[in-house]
Amino acid sequence: MSTAFPHLLSPLRIGKLTLRNRIVSTGHDTVLPVDCQVSPALIAYHAARARGGVGLIVLQVSGVHESARYTSHALMATDDSCIPGYRALAEAVHAAGATLFAQLFHPGREIMETADGMQAVAYSASAVPSERFHVMPRALSESEIAALIAGYAAAARRIRAAGLDGVEIVASHGYLPVQFLNPRLNLRTDGYGGNLDGRLRFLREVVAAIRAAVDEDCVVGLRISLDERDSEGLQEDEALQACVALQDQLDYVSLVAGTSASLGGAVHIAPPMAFPAAYLATPAGRFRQALSIPLLLAGRINQPQEAEQLLANGVVDACGMTRALICDPELPNKVARQQSDAIRACIACNQSCIGRFHRGLPISCIQNPLSGRELQFGPLTPASKPHRVMVVGGGPAGMQAAVIAAQRGHQVTLYEAAAQLGGQVLLAQQLPDRAEFGGLITNLQYALRAAGVEVVLRRRVERDLVQQQAPDVLILACGATQATPRLEVGGSLPVHDSWDVLQGASVGARVVVSDWRADWVGPGLAIRLAEAGHKVTLAVNAPLMGQALPMYVRDQLAARLHQLQVAILPYARLYGVDDHTVYLQHTASEEAMLCEDIDSLVLCQPPQPDDSLRQQLDGLDLEVHAIGDCQTPRTAEEAIYEATRLAWTL
Repeated sequence: MSTAFPHLLSPLRIGKLTLRNRIVSTGHDTVLPVDCQVSPALIAYHAARARGGVGLIVLQVSGVHESARYTSHALMATDDSCIPGYRALAEAVHAAGATLFAQLFHPGREIMETADGMQAVAYSASAVPSERFHVMPRALSESEIAALIAGYAAAARRIRAAGLDGVEIVASHGYLPVQFLNPRLNLRTDGYGGNLDGRLRFLREVVAAIRAAVDEDCVVGLRISLDERDSEGLQEDEALQACVALQDQLDYVSLVAGTSASLGGAVHIAPPMAFPAAYLATPAGRFRQALSIPLLLAGRINQPQEAEQLLANGVVDACGMTRALICDPELPNKVARQQSDAIRACIACNQSCIGRFHRGLPISCIQNPLSGRELQFGPLTPASKPHRVMVVGGGPAGMQAAVIAAQRGHQVTLYEAAAQLGGQVLLAQQLPDRAEFGGLITNLQYALRAAGVEVVLRRRVERDLVQQQAPDVLILACGATQATPRLEVGGSLPVHDSWDVLQGASVGARVVVSDWRADWVGPGLAIRLAEAGHKVTLAVNAPLMGQALPMYVRDQLAARLHQLQVAILPYARLYGVDDHTVYLQHTASEEAMLCEDIDSLVLCQPPQPDDSLRQQLDGLDLEVHAIGDCQTPRTAEEAIYEATRLAWTL
């Protein structure tokens, strides 16, 4: 056992089961099921984490009734046809030594979509609308409640018959069980409403029905938000009271925060890097003091040292490290081998995990494109013929390509014109609450050293150097350069580029940030300037601020911009400037929009590919590949994915 992490690697008894360690992959949607059943891709995904040494895997939600289809790609446990898939998954996870639970789920009013794109009929304890999805549910009748409770029991029976070790009732994030528990949502006057006992009746009957449907060795747990972080949501005292009342029926409680019902509450479902690490420790400690059964906690626990501290302090008994395991499935094994420096640390960017889910795509990781694509890539194999590989550009694309190529046995040299590696990430990490983004480069630098890549800094590559080195393969990852927009200039208003501002350029008191990109750069600059005392207008060339961002990142930025009183102008196309006015055009009406009495304009414009070296290479008999922004400027996700895909088969 690693002496640095004695608590994290110690076994944990839950019910009649013993987990091999305290690291948990908590339930999360993957968009990997096919026809709402377990698929080979889902098996491969969880098997990778089981082989990586995780103690417990909790599957994504399994619907318990036909009305529980809250997305078109949820798992459904409503008939026996689901059993073979669950069984194959359980066998794969158990073969690698991990424990497997399934989540039992009904969303109630929190329904996102139906398979055919129609608006769903939603059900809840009472007819109280959901703000986020703009859904008005109908109140469940007592006979419908009985059918749902029977559905929980039947789903648990099927899942247990498939060989899974336990089930977890999802009462978190404002889903159906908590819609009964929350006194602001449950307005019933029958036996399922009123005081706490009435509002707990649904959950009590669900647990009892599940217990009656499975054998005594089957673990039964509850997932609940310790605080839904919304004025209409379940409050901390209410959640704690419910857990204390139910604990005699349960084997464990799993804590999270937030609710699906509001934009502010939903941010906590996958809290972005703006939230501190392990930020739920203090309220979780109150639950630990009041409960006598094992307590699990998830919420920005991305590093093993954070988890170890929580366990050592007696705050919880196990830690959900889901995004950390998406980023590096081998995290538990690396901890056990005392190789924690080798862990690819999650940066909580949300771009490729929850961000892809919200777009209806299988989840992955910006740093680890293999996550969710285990069947697509397969194992990394040695190259049949090692080559001399020259990589030009030390941003994320070049670094990743160099790492993978070297791991396959190629002799790799990476050239970077600047004094340090990182490319645009070095600027991105300077924005407010984005410092953790720099961890992407820290992780890649470690991987470069471990793979034995030769790195040459402060060396711009021209045609003659390529001819001199005569590589077998040349990989161009030269990145992008800033483009100058067409702008009508009729005066002396200072105009700055976003990169200049990040590097310390001085701007006036009243600033317009012209945000063509609609990503994190414009809002980040606006926040930085507003925090420094500037009066800022963010003019966005999109229907909304942060349109290109994952919604939880966007919503957290929106909250901060509002707190700082930053004015936001959507549909704003930059047209020109004079001495003190920025002229914009509404992108839908094409009418003029003016920002007057302005001291500076800051541009967040699209960069353009740096294609200069590729043009110099015309006529050379050389295998050349271009990846990342020098193809077309996009994000670090595309850069790292393209680098991985190329080097995997080089």
